[in-house]
Amino acid sequence: MELKRVVVTGLGALTPIGNSVPEFWESLINGVSGAGPITHFDASKFKTQFACEVKGFDPHQYMDRKEARKVDPFVQYAIASTDEAIKDAGLDFDKLDRNRIGVIWGSGIGGLTTFTDEVIGYAKGDGSPRFNPFFIPKMLVDIAPGHISMRHGLRGPNFSAVSACASSTNAMIDAFTYIRMGRADIIVTGGSEATINDAGIGGFNAMHALSTRNDDPKTASRPFDKDRDGFVSGEGSGAIILESLEHALARGAKIYAEVVGGGMSADAHHITASHPEGLGAKLAMTMAVKDAEMEFTDIDYINVHGTSTPVGDISETKAIVDLFGDHAYKLNISSTKSMTGHLLGAAGAVEAIASILAVKNDIVPPTINHFTDDPEIDNNLNFTFNTAQKREVKAALSNTFGFGGHNATVIFKKYKG
Repeated sequence: MELKRVVVTGLGALTPIGNSVPEFWESLINGVSGAGPITHFDASKFKTQFACEVKGFDPHQYMDRKEARKVDPFVQYAIASTDEAIKDAGLDFDKLDRNRIGVIWGSGIGGLTTFTDEVIGYAKGDGSPRFNPFFIPKMLVDIAPGHISMRHGLRGPNFSAVSACASSTNAMIDAFTYIRMGRADIIVTGGSEATINDAGIGGFNAMHALSTRNDDPKTASRPFDKDRDGFVSGEGSGAIILESLEHALARGAKIYAEVVGGGMSADAHHITASHPEGLGAKLAMTMAVKDAEMEFTDIDYINVHGTSTPVGDISETKAIVDLFGDHAYKLNISSTKSMTGHLLGAAGAVEAIASILAVKNDIVPPTINHFTDDPEIDNNLNFTFNTAQKREVKAALSNTFGFGGHNATVIFKKYKG
């Protein structure tokens, strides 16, 4: 069976540094931090009192108040970004075969805000089970693609990918595979997350995963810096319209880039820590490059997982040096989490958008907040510290790794007919 080529025809973003793709990209290339004091709840007694929150978002721009109350914020975010992506792609579903258009979405945790609110409400009561009838459907991870499909009448493949912080990259790889194999013409893919709440911040604090740099939130996410002390929690959504090349050309769609490869692996090592030698990361990157029928020397930019954790940043750079050899010093590397924070299940989608736009615009977004080199990291690598760099980006590779040892890698390259 001949595999179909797959291209990107639409983008949507709701992030801590911009509520649309143009705003997001402008902030990225200018090195803007999205971190600030937590406003979603009273965090005064928490070890971490800051995060990268979405700012100025009004769900009622996308749905009425009654409908907004029926969905968790992670679904509201998903609807906002997919609306933008669908419009950007110029999709008129009335003129297309809705049976061949699907939604494959990623979220690591799903409706944690709903779960937290409902359980707190129950705990404060007298033991009587007074739960919202929408409690369970609001909480389910798969409800996001369900709502997106119902909003637009899309009857193609519809499900969620859950692999913690790798979720939306896994969703993209699945979408890419389904289209390549002729199972769909278009898939709305990406991911969303909304975990800046009591349980989310408290839970990550309990496992000592978050930065506690409360005196200077904007510089707290500092990947590859000697003084990094954990990730900064982020939230939001990224949406990507993937489409078979023949379908895109037939309807005269604009094309951002081509998706050419995906790789997935497991560390089989630890529930939260990455493999110290980056074995799973190397396997996922190797599979993606092989799938793309490319060489490691064809990659110009790596958008790394780069969470600003003491262990993870070291193992990922080791994996890159081991795999790419001398070419590792010729390509650009950056962690856009230094600006957005860690969007967990939505990270892969938002970082894929950054990678796609780097390919389209030949600009590599920076890794901000670098102050001190870490002697355990090879600082001869070009981490694009503090300032964006212009260079030809023919192909970009994006890594996302999740708790449980999940690794996922996707590659985008310039579209050539």
